[in-house]
Amino acid sequence: MASYNRVQLIGNLGQEPELRYTQSQTPLTNISVATTEFRNTNDGGKQSVTDWHRVVVWGRQAENCCKYLRKGSPVFIEGRLQTRSWEDQSGQKRYATEVVASNVQFLGSKPSEAQDERRSSSPPAHEAAAANLGTSNGSGGLDDVPF
Repeated sequence: MASYNRVQLIGNLGQEPELRYTQSQTPLTNISVATTEFRNTNDGGKQSVTDWHRVVVWGRQAENCCKYLRKGSPVFIEGRLQTRSWEDQSGQKRYATEVVASNVQFLGSKPSEAQDERRSSSPPAHEAAAANLGTSNGSGGLDDVPF
């Protein structure tokens, strides 16, 4: 029997992206994405429940995430779940489950003039999204730009 491991998220960044490089100089970005679901309560009201997702992005997409995304930016993430383990400094085994992104699409609108001034050397977010659509799995194209 075959297995299937695929995750799709639409949410907002909870913090600024963090860019690092591996020993072989491969770009790696960690982002935290919040998704919110509304549930009915026993008294007939609505309650929002927010889940936080750890996302790892590699390569050119990692660099683009750091260049064009900010805390609060809306994103579409597609990838797979991965659980990794390590020993902390006290010798205790630790685990983390995260989404390894294969596709990141920027869902925000064109930046405001204030954002343009802050990022004067960077193209607008919609141009970044179009540039970012060429993913490692070969999907994407200009028709996929979400705005």
